[in-house]
Amino acid sequence: MFTQKDGQDDHGKRPSLELIIEGKKFEWFEQFITGKQLKELRGLPLDCELFLDIVEPWKDDAILNDETVDLARPGIEQFYIKQKLKYSIDGKNFETDKQYIKGSQIRRQGNIAANFQIYLDNKQPWEDDLIEDDEIVDLARPGKEKFYSKKVVTEFIIIVNGREKQWNQKTISFKQVVELAFGNYQENPNTVYTVTYAKGPHQNPEGSMVKGDKVFVTNKMVFNVTATNKS
Repeated sequence: MFTQKDGQDDHGKRPSLELIIEGKKFEWFEQFITGKQLKELRGLPLDCELFLDIVEPWKDDAILNDETVDLARPGIEQFYIKQKLKYSIDGKNFETDKQYIKGSQIRRQGNIAANFQIYLDNKQPWEDDLIEDDEIVDLARPGKEKFYSKKVVTEFIIIVNGREKQWNQKTISFKQVVELAFGNYQENPNTVYTVTYAKGPHQNPEGSMVKGDKVFVTNKMVFNVTATNKS
């Protein structure tokens, strides 16, 4: 049943049918092939999950070991295995066949208490990402994702107009930044405040703020505030 150089079987009668398994091309001399035969042909373990690639928008078919596939359909059938996506939570290894995971799932799997925050470990020089419970993380990025937990920090040192200020909330508003910079906030139509920030967390790494805005805070976040009198 395996490929011959001239594309015919030993009897020289039946043409071969082409198929691709995990990127490698094969020829088969029967109309049908089972999931078990496909795995054996490619040298795959019998307990792996094998899928038949289907044109979008249809979902790919999972092919069981005793399931039969018709290779005589139009086109070249392509088969692949779904690689398990590996990740770790506080040093404990996990794996899944799902590409995305929510912060709440990480918290549940890692048995992380509510007073601990979850972070995604990033390579230097990038800062680690804070993962909120309703946030979704793509596990299919290059490399193995590493999550870790850390007790909630309620005190930050932020830098406002070059001076260090203590802050004990996860967020800060436009008005609060101005008050830290000048001691008070003037509700005066002739006074215009401009606020910019940098070195923030991944939710808001840098940008500007206007009245009514609120941003997440991280340690050593930098704010620059100016006041202009229009009179």
